[in-house]
Amino acid sequence: MARGAELAPPVVRGTAAWRYFGDFRDVLLAGQVLVLQVAHPVVAAGVRDHSDYREDPWTRLMRTAASLSIYVYGGTKGAQAEAERLWKLHRTFTGTADGRRYSALDPGAYAWVHATLVMAPVDAQRFFGRPMSTSELDEYYAQMCGIGRILGVRERDLPPTWPDFERYYREMIAGFGPNETISTLFETIDTVRKPFSRMSDRRWSRLQKGHSSAQMFLIRATLPAQLRDRLGLQWTDEDARKFTRFRRAVRIIGTVVPPPLRTVHMRAIGRLNVWLRAHPWAYRFFVRS
Repeated sequence: MARGAELAPPVVRGTAAWRYFGDFRDVLLAGQVLVLQVAHPVVAAGVRDHSDYREDPWTRLMRTAASLSIYVYGGTKGAQAEAERLWKLHRTFTGTADGRRYSALDPGAYAWVHATLVMAPVDAQRFFGRPMSTSELDEYYAQMCGIGRILGVRERDLPPTWPDFERYYREMIAGFGPNETISTLFETIDTVRKPFSRMSDRRWSRLQKGHSSAQMFLIRATLPAQLRDRLGLQWTDEDARKFTRFRRAVRIIGTVVPPPLRTVHMRAIGRLNVWLRAHPWAYRFFVRS
């Protein structure tokens, strides 16, 4: 186990990470998280050179969801196994960007990807639920630091407290701006292929327009305002009013759903994927390599 991980509060039923990391509302920030991740120049270069998200975004999305579910809901052994898998995978992702060599395991970039995943559930509750209390944030952040160390994020790259993390997060975003990979991501959202081959082109054409519009609206709504402006994404008063209405509706739905059911899908996916990883024949059968 990574040094320091054993000191983090365990992720068990009722704790902050257990309650919030897999909340169904987190999916509304999927686009925001992707933009923030590829805003980092090293991540952007790695995605540009090694990711298949443009050709097969649906499979990429399913793999990401499976991996995320294991971190929190797959237990310590599951998280360690997934960490080893990711480390072996990403150590081969190297290349050149702006005349300089890069590695997907660059410590700063690796920490930043984890940081976006730490912040997403906090933002989801702030936008669509009840903001986490100070004590919840302290527990949640300590748990996510422990998971980060298991995944190979260096202890010195994780700020020690939640207020320190917030400052680090703001400072990182202040240094980001447009890049080629962000532009490609936006193009992919506009032109993404249908998820099922049996779906008719006519039906997908109608659905795709709605999907693209909704995804870009949520990205514009949830990105930090300063980065949204640098990327040239328009945000009007009417957009703000529409988002307020949407937030209110999602908040009402979230209130109606009992807390344990808000994460049941991610907990089930986590357990399933731990089993699949332990049975390679089944994993190869169900998951395309």
